[in-house]
Amino acid sequence: MPEYIHVSVAWPYANGDLHVGHMAGAYIPADIFARYHRLKGNHVLMVSGSDSHGTPILIEADKRGMTARALFEHYHMRFLHTLKACGISYDLFTHTDTENHHRIAQDIFRTLHERGYLYRQTQRQLYSETEKRFLPDRFVEGTCPKCGYPNARGDQCDSCGSLLDALELINPRSKTDGSTPVVRETEHFFFNLAAFIPQLTAYLAEGKEHWRPNVLTLSRNKVADLVGRPITRDIDWGIPVPVEGYESKCMYVWFEAVMGYFTASIEWAHNTSQPEAWRKWWYNPSAKSFYFMGKDNIEFHTIIWPAELLGINGLYAAEGDSTPINLPYDVPANEFMNIEGQKFSKSRNWAVWMPDILTRYDPDAIRYAIAATMPESKDTDWSWADFVARNNNELVAAWGNLVHRMLSFARKHFENAVPQPSALTEDDQAILALSESAFERVGELIEAVKLRAALSEAMAVVREANAYLDRRAPWKQVKEDRQDAATAVYTVLRVIDNLKILLAPFLPFSAQRLHEYLGYDGQLFGTLSIREYAESERMHAALVYDSTQAIGRWQPSQLPAGQPLREPAPLFRKLGATPAEETAIIEAERARLGQPYEEVPIESL
Repeated sequence: MPEYIHVSVAWPYANGDLHVGHMAGAYIPADIFARYHRLKGNHVLMVSGSDSHGTPILIEADKRGMTARALFEHYHMRFLHTLKACGISYDLFTHTDTENHHRIAQDIFRTLHERGYLYRQTQRQLYSETEKRFLPDRFVEGTCPKCGYPNARGDQCDSCGSLLDALELINPRSKTDGSTPVVRETEHFFFNLAAFIPQLTAYLAEGKEHWRPNVLTLSRNKVADLVGRPITRDIDWGIPVPVEGYESKCMYVWFEAVMGYFTASIEWAHNTSQPEAWRKWWYNPSAKSFYFMGKDNIEFHTIIWPAELLGINGLYAAEGDSTPINLPYDVPANEFMNIEGQKFSKSRNWAVWMPDILTRYDPDAIRYAIAATMPESKDTDWSWADFVARNNNELVAAWGNLVHRMLSFARKHFENAVPQPSALTEDDQAILALSESAFERVGELIEAVKLRAALSEAMAVVREANAYLDRRAPWKQVKEDRQDAATAVYTVLRVIDNLKILLAPFLPFSAQRLHEYLGYDGQLFGTLSIREYAESERMHAALVYDSTQAIGRWQPSQLPAGQPLREPAPLFRKLGATPAEETAIIEAERARLGQPYEEVPIESL
């Protein structure tokens, strides 16, 4: 029976290009997971979008002398092209400044207010006398009171990860002009998180054996100490507070951005002319929702968003339906991916920017390097030497070479078609059985969101297939026993066809090309496109995926003897023809780190 799988992916701030850390933390893992479930025949809805509001956008816009809207729209379009180039198969990648998101976020605010979960409280905040405004938390820097880091933000310390109140900072300063702010009072709405302690405790207590230990431990440790958190702020860029007298304030971005998983689902349903379809993932007890993000966002998705959902339970439910709204089934948050042994730093340009490297390297090579070093349980490292070695030794020499030499051999010696076998030998049967049984092993690992292990399992079959081929040596047998060679080639082509599917969630571009080389027509998955939707005031661009063709392909090969084979080209490109050239590539990439970054035109992606 097909399952309903909701894949919810962290929303990037639209204040700069996407980088390898984004891809490793959330986007590549989510895409692998979603593509697998589509292949298996499950009903997948994968959504996210640009986080359009919040102080990171304001800070960058101020720095560039442009409006917040112009900045977010600039990076939203760059996100769309970058994600499409990487093959991140969102059913909808939208943004939080749509009319749909504004309307539903304000509905959620009103509902929580009417149900008594919001309260007003006078708050002491930092005020800049030189700028004549209250300073949002990210407009303030200072020394972290927990670890002493000198450049902690007003909301969080990037060094120790602690969530902070700007007033806790030692020696605070305005990030805009460096002045010392003063403390003033302002009234805001607070979300009474403490009211949800019993329900959240119960939610996190049972049925979480599939959660990652670090996610569960952190979440359980936070619940008992929950207190009210402010959800409005003195800022003019965001979603207006729908309460009289609060027109000059907006909702806190942490409060409204997590609503995007819900609002984007409704937007997707509307855009696909099936306005009630979103309920199959949100009010269906058997549906499962998986939230992909980095470790710095865990409590927003295991505590705060569940509390919001509990508080609005029944909102937008179908008439007469008392089914509870679905809380997150799993939150497989990743750790961080560092760069050449150092933490990512935008200010130091210590980053590997996706639009930039996509102009030099194939997306599947990038996806493979990230998946093979996925930071699932601890921080990992992006190393250019590792990237080149994995590309050349694993993708090119092991997998790509197996495919190319066998397809070329079959076309040359067996009339451009899959040869007709005779009875399979024990060795033939064993390698075929190994590749077929891998569907269960790899599938179970992907379902458990153990993606590195799943990729490793699939690549182990690649190595076994190469060893089998060395034993059978059809290039020798074709001269002495043509039928035996035909049987070996038939067997290995069936194994290659199986590996094509096993690796497709990780390597969708090369899997599609191989699908065609093997003589199949049509798409393995579906198509990604950037589309525009009309809103009452302006056009809204989004990334949209048509996934109808992927359903039901997660099964062993049915490649028939006699199927015509198309002329193949190498699946992957070797980086450097000699060790010296490989070293030169590595050193050139390392030299780019820390240098000023110039955005490449999105048309080049």
